[in-house]
Amino acid sequence: MAPTYRTGNPVLDDLVSKLLDAATGRSDGRDNRDQLRRILTTAVLMTTDGADRLDLKIAATALEEMREAYKVFGPHRGRRKVTIFGSARTAPTDPLYDATRTLAQRLAAHDWMVVTGAGPGIMAAGLEGAGRENALGVTISLPFESTASEFVDRERLVDMRYFFTRKLALIRESDAFVVMPGGFGTLDECFEVLTLLQTGKAEPVPVVMVGLGQGYWTAWQTFVDTVIEQGWVSEEDRLLYRVTNDIDEAVEEVSGFYRNFHSLRYSGASLVVRLQHPPSDDHMDRLNLEFADLVASGAITRTGPLPGEVADNDHLELHRIILSARRRKPGRLRQFIDFLNTL
Repeated sequence: MAPTYRTGNPVLDDLVSKLLDAATGRSDGRDNRDQLRRILTTAVLMTTDGADRLDLKIAATALEEMREAYKVFGPHRGRRKVTIFGSARTAPTDPLYDATRTLAQRLAAHDWMVVTGAGPGIMAAGLEGAGRENALGVTISLPFESTASEFVDRERLVDMRYFFTRKLALIRESDAFVVMPGGFGTLDECFEVLTLLQTGKAEPVPVVMVGLGQGYWTAWQTFVDTVIEQGWVSEEDRLLYRVTNDIDEAVEEVSGFYRNFHSLRYSGASLVVRLQHPPSDDHMDRLNLEFADLVASGAITRTGPLPGEVADNDHLELHRIILSARRRKPGRLRQFIDFLNTL
């Protein structure tokens, strides 16, 4: 049974219900009413929780920024998106700028949209390469970076005050990530993505670090080697990203990830993997042989859409396989997807 959200005060709960009726024009439980009630109930409860003005200001601003991001990204959710991270200090004369522009242009030619932080440097290069029809930007209010890139249209731009809401917008909407050399902000964004993948908080996506042989990613990998040697990160977590100096390889890493694999969805302990093309009987045998360690019980089998997918009309046209998956194996899951993309 779905949870209900109440303030504990019948009068206030009734007012929340009436407000929802007036706002949605219905009282039949549809249109995500449970989540809308959750938002309103939380806001009401904050009036009695002792939250001070700054607490409320942060909460209100965060919700406003998230709403704005959803409005801007919403019309484009039918297209794949790649977020490009990198330094705002990269000059237009730097080879990295040209490489980023070329990479974005190549991905746009594959019908990808490009998302960046909409500032100067690598961000401007990504938007310039993508072209206005393929560009989305999420700015951050900073004293030294106050204007948005000229390469993104106003209606495709979100202005943010907080880094955490900005990262949410940059990460939540994207199907792939490209990381160019950069400073603390770029590294923060890079490790945020890897953390989400490692912990299973995000669906598997391609992450490619691109350099031009300057040694930036070599030094980064040396640091990661130390972290792995200390046992703080697993060796197989290297499979969550690829480092390259080659633009062709970067484009293939991003676009090739979805050659057959489409998406996945958990239903209880079961993992449903959606595919463009169905695996043959021989492929199913190989999957069960080579990836038995991913399966907690039973076997990898074909399936039709599960009831939850049918209720959500969730890509019902696609082919599916299902398994009882061990969730603490993100690297092996990536190898599983790579195999599926060879079918």
